[in-house]
Amino acid sequence: MRGRVRGPVTAAAVVLATMVLLLPAAAAAPVPRESIPTYDVVLTLGRDGIVRVRETITYDFDRGGEHGIVRRVPVRRANRLYDVRDVSAGSSTGAPARARTMRLLNDLQITVGDRHREVRGRQAYVIEYALAWAFTPYTDHDELVWDAIGTSWDVPIGDAVVRVESPVPLRHATCRAGAAGATTRCLGVRDGRYAVDFSQSALAPHEGMTVRVRLPKHAVAAVPPHYARPHWAGTWAGSAVLALALAAVVLAARGAAPHRRAGAALAAVGALLIVSDVADDVLDRGPWAFSLGDRTLAGLALVIAGAAAACSGTSGTARYAADAARWD
Repeated sequence: MRGRVRGPVTAAAVVLATMVLLLPAAAAAPVPRESIPTYDVVLTLGRDGIVRVRETITYDFDRGGEHGIVRRVPVRRANRLYDVRDVSAGSSTGAPARARTMRLLNDLQITVGDRHREVRGRQAYVIEYALAWAFTPYTDHDELVWDAIGTSWDVPIGDAVVRVESPVPLRHATCRAGAAGATTRCLGVRDGRYAVDFSQSALAPHEGMTVRVRLPKHAVAAVPPHYARPHWAGTWAGSAVLALALAAVVLAARGAAPHRRAGAALAAVGALLIVSDVADDVLDRGPWAFSLGDRTLAGLALVIAGAAAACSGTSGTARYAADAARWD
């Protein structure tokens, strides 16, 4: 048996080593020749809970020419949903500025330009849209957290400014700049009581600006957050556990039957895992926010194995009783 296994394993190792040797050496990341010299965003917070967004983007195209720009606006973060509507675009430099939208898994892709015409040099674009479901209501305040400049841009940004305009005096507004999860503070300058300007220079590709604004309770009509319905979130680890449980069921059916109490205990532990996985999401984000993750898969595996053990134990006891009666 050992000799028969060694041959295929050796052959697979040789093929893998050959593929690795044939891979080209990793090249240094190319320096982007396109850039965004200036990026200005205005967030106007409405009393109706809608955020009106106006983005003014100055884009330097490569000499080869492009058909326009592509902006991705998030419409989903984890289970949280956002509604982006009323999208429009224009250009102060005369570049084609037709706006086309396409819904992706987590983003709304806004393509501005003309697929039949190329533009070169420095062009200015204006993208406008309305954002709903963005405020999060708390007991004593309503809060907005928004990636005013997202991290999906593949080019550097020279000077970026995000302006927040509020219908009530702004008492708490902050900004962070950098890659996702960054903690670098933006430079903030208040413009009166109702507006604040945040600025940041030299953003690298895939770096952006995120603002956090807290308003007094009922200053805006903050509706409860919208969440996606339950979805599958298991990984290969949870799937592997579930597969092992199914294999254990087959082995239990063919082999000696475990005790019924042990099977009931396994099923009870599995049920607790499922309940805890669902409860975490529901308590944190609402009844429609739970996902079927690895804990749920592991719980299902234990429930299946426990049920199989209990059933096997029951059938084994019945067979033993039948055999004893036959001998009597």
